[in-house]
Amino acid sequence: MNQYETVFILTPVLSDVQMKEAVAKFKKLLTDNGAEILNEETWGLKKMAYAIQKKSTGFYCLLEFKAEPSVVETLETGFRRDEKVIRFLTVKLDKYAILYAEKRRNKLGKVNKEA
Repeated sequence: MNQYETVFILTPVLSDVQMKEAVAKFKKLLTDNGAEILNEETWGLKKMAYAIQKKSTGFYCLLEFKAEPSVVETLETGFRRDEKVIRFLTVKLDKYAILYAEKRRNKLGKVNKEA
């Protein structure tokens, strides 16, 4: 199994509950297809560098997971079919990116424990 990281942007007109439901839907899609979710981050409502579909902000979400390549195709098809998703990008992590992601997760874990 390969390790992947996907970032997707949801439309800003969603309520907080709708945004969480959309993220949960994609997490369920991954787990139903045999993926192991390693990390999930919600970056919140951010301003985009340029307008997409006449929207200048969006909810940014990151999912880090281990899966087979066919699962990634299924996930991206789900992104394309969902009108709530403005943009998405999935990247296969190499060994250096995996080490960096682990360090970032550990750093975030320490910050969350202190808070």
